[in-house]
Amino acid sequence: MAGNRQIRALNVAEKPSVAKAVSGILSRNQARVREGRSRYNKIFEFDYTIRGQPIHMLFTSVTGHLMELEFDDRYRKWHSCDPSELYQAPVRKTVPQDKLDIKRTLQQEARSCQWLILWLDCDREGENIAYEVIEVCTEANRNMNTWRARFSALIDRDIHEAVQNLDRPNQSFSEAVDARQEIDLRIGASFTRFQTMLLKDAFHFDFATEDRNLILSYGPCQFPTLGFIVERYWEIQAHEPEEFWTINCSHNSEEGTANFSWMRGHMFDYTCAVTIYEMCVEEPTATVTMVRQQEKLKYPPYPLSTIELEKRASRYFRLSSEHTMKVAEELYQSGFISYPRTETDSFSARTDLRAIAQEQQAHPVWGPYAQRLMDPEADLWRNPGNGGHDDKAHPPIHPTKFSAGESGWSQDHHKVYELVVRHFLACVSQPAVSAETTVEIDIAGELFSACGRVILAKNYLDVYRFDTWGGSFIPTYMLGQQFAPTTLTLDSGVTRPPPLLSEADLLSCMDKAGIGTDATMHDHIKKLLDRFYATKDANTRFSPTNLGESLVMGYDDMGYELWKPYLRSKMEDDMKAVSLGTKRKADILASCLQEMKACFLDARLNKVKLFEAMGIFFDRTGAEEQQTIGGVVRRCGLCQQADMVLRRRQDGKFMVGCLGYPQCRKVVWLPGSISEAAVTSNTCNVCSPGPVFLIQFKFRRLEIPPNYSVDHLGCIGGCDDTLRQLTEICGTGPRNPPGTSASVRGQAPTTTSGRQAPTTTSGRQAPTTTSGRNPASNVQRGVCSHCRQTGHSSNGCPSQVSTSGRARSRATNHTNGGSSVPCNSCGEPCELRTANTANNRGRQFYSCQSQECRFFVWEDTINDGGVGQNASHTNARGSNATSGRRGGRGRGRRGGGGGGRGNDTTFVSATGEPVSGRRCFSCGDPSHFANACPNRGM
Repeated sequence: MAGNRQIRALNVAEKPSVAKAVSGILSRNQARVREGRSRYNKIFEFDYTIRGQPIHMLFTSVTGHLMELEFDDRYRKWHSCDPSELYQAPVRKTVPQDKLDIKRTLQQEARSCQWLILWLDCDREGENIAYEVIEVCTEANRNMNTWRARFSALIDRDIHEAVQNLDRPNQSFSEAVDARQEIDLRIGASFTRFQTMLLKDAFHFDFATEDRNLILSYGPCQFPTLGFIVERYWEIQAHEPEEFWTINCSHNSEEGTANFSWMRGHMFDYTCAVTIYEMCVEEPTATVTMVRQQEKLKYPPYPLSTIELEKRASRYFRLSSEHTMKVAEELYQSGFISYPRTETDSFSARTDLRAIAQEQQAHPVWGPYAQRLMDPEADLWRNPGNGGHDDKAHPPIHPTKFSAGESGWSQDHHKVYELVVRHFLACVSQPAVSAETTVEIDIAGELFSACGRVILAKNYLDVYRFDTWGGSFIPTYMLGQQFAPTTLTLDSGVTRPPPLLSEADLLSCMDKAGIGTDATMHDHIKKLLDRFYATKDANTRFSPTNLGESLVMGYDDMGYELWKPYLRSKMEDDMKAVSLGTKRKADILASCLQEMKACFLDARLNKVKLFEAMGIFFDRTGAEEQQTIGGVVRRCGLCQQADMVLRRRQDGKFMVGCLGYPQCRKVVWLPGSISEAAVTSNTCNVCSPGPVFLIQFKFRRLEIPPNYSVDHLGCIGGCDDTLRQLTEICGTGPRNPPGTSASVRGQAPTTTSGRQAPTTTSGRQAPTTTSGRNPASNVQRGVCSHCRQTGHSSNGCPSQVSTSGRARSRATNHTNGGSSVPCNSCGEPCELRTANTANNRGRQFYSCQSQECRFFVWEDTINDGGVGQNASHTNARGSNATSGRRGGRGRGRRGGGGGGRGNDTTFVSATGEPVSGRRCFSCGDPSHFANACPNRGM
């Protein structure tokens, strides 16, 4: 302190409303008001005394962050540099143009002041804003003494206590925010520029308009948040309903009815379930083997944190997290609740909880409960539980001022205030008490159980209307009692997929994985909706859009987990360590940016994966917009709501898709060799559920084997072997095999039959076993797009380069008229060709021009004794054509075992699966199929 000489102190709040509220409290509404350079940030003047020292207080404000982190001018334009340079490009913090007037006000007032008192929010972000204000003010006056006021509520008690106990700013908190800002800027800018410039003009986006500046943004928090939504959607798409059976028993008596559940739960083997059921029917006498009575407690919630406020407001009122925080902030600035951004869920021993509860006794709705709570004879009071989280900055959210409803409040203000008050009253109340009775019976060795509950005392449930705890009555049973069941039935059901993520679910996922902070999570969710990466329905459940799903799919196909939470979670841990002073800002910046730059460079090399994923959902620019819609084929088995119809894509390929698109993306891709298709009135008598209408197909003769008819009446329900084989031979437009959805990406557990392990209605998964097939996993992770092999990416595929110097020299000799390989059947010289099949692209071979000879040998196997091997032709319907289906994708032989050594030549179909004895039926070349024949149309 500076003796008794009056000190001029510049006070700075985070918002104009806070500056007005604090000035009013400290001056008892006697402050003089004058204008500053900024019309919205006024200056309040009054005299005050801090620990005996007279202070002339000047009180003004900023509007959130005063500065922005940005690249130097040279790097700010999108085409000014390679995006990879942004990981080391110079950055700087500057005051943006729209806040220069606030800066001028601060510097003008700082020149005449000796103290700077910072009234910013008491979290990391507020601490960072504090240092921005310090930097601006000390430019004008280097001799200012800087203080920090720490408060949690805009009420008299907290404000006077804060100003009498001034502290120093926390630089570690500010550096943690600086690190996050720089990491987010560099990663976000590089990936956003890369994605947008790569894809924006390459595809027609159905949501884009001419006047909209389309940006395909990437954020280190935004993408993992999108990943949670997409992953749950893929789980739902990959789920295959499986029927199960359970035995139910009921017993009626004079006291009422008891419903007993089979303690085995569900059984997926029908024969076994029937056998057990018949045993119970033959010996139906039930014997009571256990009667257990006990008292159960239902505890009230922990004190309210930000995440819980957002989750509960979404669950109870269907308010978005962004809107909840906006309303809570307005209630805080008006002094009705404490600071709404806090991780703390336990009150300190210093907090006068009874005084807070006592203020609510006058409320017309929950006031009577507050009176009971304060009555010692009611014995309703209980010190709140400890949730185990304390951010050391703010207490849990609680009411700070009584209100029966203000005139300017909206319905949402009433709801949020009610939630905060009821939650506080609940957390200081006794738990609810019930008496529960559990009865177990035995029927023919099978155990069944029933449970009854009687509520003895509701306690906190009387005020916390959002929680329920229903009672259920069962008759009285005695140990050893026997009776005949009233009903004993064998019932069936089907497993169900998990639901889409609700906003409360999504917040829980983000909180558990450490994505974002309590103050920013709602912003990341809002960004997904603004960028059209996800949509939210009336039940606050999220679905990915085509754009969101394709971006995640592209990175997933690269083998990177940029859409997973692990990288961001590690960053958040590092930033927390910086705030605690255990790690240096420079160290975590260097390690994090080095790791992410390597990911960026790899992603750019594998950009074809993004193109492939986008191509599933969007049309390339220049393509026709119209799709031809044919007749209804069947009811969609995925959404069970819309019909599947025949469609013709812009590239001429046919598909059967759901009319519920984009909510349902079920699709069946058809062979690429179809020239015409029409739905008939005939139905399949094999596939169920029906009806499944048959489609009349017409194939292009040059693109199918000669033993197949160009006309075919086919079924897309899964029973049609001809359709399936032609799909393998000719391929489809996209890469999904028939019967699977283009968007099914869930890594579901599989049973021995290749089906997904069932999920029971209770949410439990049945035991899983390994399997060689999984129809749902048709898009494999980490598979080369050229050769379909694992272990390398498409940009590093060995099949894309010449196999050996020997191959190059032999090709040169042949070109120059040197020696050639003679056919071992007719003796004619064989032409050197280059393969372009998926598994052998770039590899050279010799083949006889006569289709009768069928002579074939790989060029790089000649010195290994491979000359003279004939490639026998196998019927397209034979076992070799289908033996590798689905399970053999990407496993065709390469190198020396490519097909010149056995009796059969191994080729790879359009789906990447081995097909024996096949060649182009247009020109006879075994290096490709007719649909990719270079001589086609000549």
